[in-house]
Amino acid sequence: MLLTPEVLTIHILNLLFFIFASIALYFSIKIVAKYDLNATTPLQYTLEKQSYLVAVIIKFIFYVKVLLFLFFIFTLDDIANILPGAMCGAGVVNATQYGTHLLILKIINLYIFAYWLVLNSKDMQSEKQVYLKRKFRVYILAYFLLLLEIGLESMMFISIDTKSVVDCCGAIFSKIDGSYMAHLLSINPLLLVSSFYITFVPIVIFYRIKNRYLFSLVNLLFVIIALISLIGFFGTYIYELPTHHCPFCMLQKDYNFIGYFLYIFLFIGTFYGIVLGLIPFSKEEEEIKYKISLFFESLYLLCVSYYPFAYYMKNGVWF
Repeated sequence: MLLTPEVLTIHILNLLFFIFASIALYFSIKIVAKYDLNATTPLQYTLEKQSYLVAVIIKFIFYVKVLLFLFFIFTLDDIANILPGAMCGAGVVNATQYGTHLLILKIINLYIFAYWLVLNSKDMQSEKQVYLKRKFRVYILAYFLLLLEIGLESMMFISIDTKSVVDCCGAIFSKIDGSYMAHLLSINPLLLVSSFYITFVPIVIFYRIKNRYLFSLVNLLFVIIALISLIGFFGTYIYELPTHHCPFCMLQKDYNFIGYFLYIFLFIGTFYGIVLGLIPFSKEEEEIKYKISLFFESLYLLCVSYYPFAYYMKNGVWF
């Protein structure tokens, strides 16, 4: 069992999240089952008052969880220093059978929690709170995903053996080990980078014609392709090493913590793009979200594009 100050902090916060989230679940189920917007009974007034309190609890949990994602990534890198063989967070994730599933779930939850926060904000702007039941239905789903995340996180840290040698990121992100990652990295780099830029084109087009549903859909596709191309192509130029594909090493000081900026830019840009297709906004709100999405995605594109072009200008060759 691994118990560093950072891991202990995560365990304590997860326990608090579980307690408060379970309280919020009880009232959420009650509100979804019994709340009637058109009723004027004492029960409805009570449920409406309870909804404000529950929303505050959920909002606190989700805001902290979104921010805690960065702390989790930092913790993985920190733990790598005490695990034999690990060079970065990739070795920690791969040290147990739970790590990869936990990381994927955390990314999914990141979008769901952020969606709930926007949905709640939109609901609070409405006098009739037309999204009240919808946001609590979303929360019920989010609660069980949160519960699964907490369980996987606990199991991962409990299962880590600080005396066992783990694979370094060079072994994990290798083209010759026969894993699904090896097959992914075997994709032609030209195909990867072409897919990345080609996917960005419809984002600009749907921004111009203001089709929020197609804009949302292509943003969902973009985040997947952006991550694959970052690992398979752009990351190698960040490291200036054609065999280095790790998505964690770029979070370290040696690379000016550029990974944090890239992931934040990508998350903000794609989230605001995706949420446009899920919630109807006023023209002014919609335009702001279009611009935020396109700005951060463009910023991400410029940042990752800088590295291969800078390498070429310096060395006169591509990998």
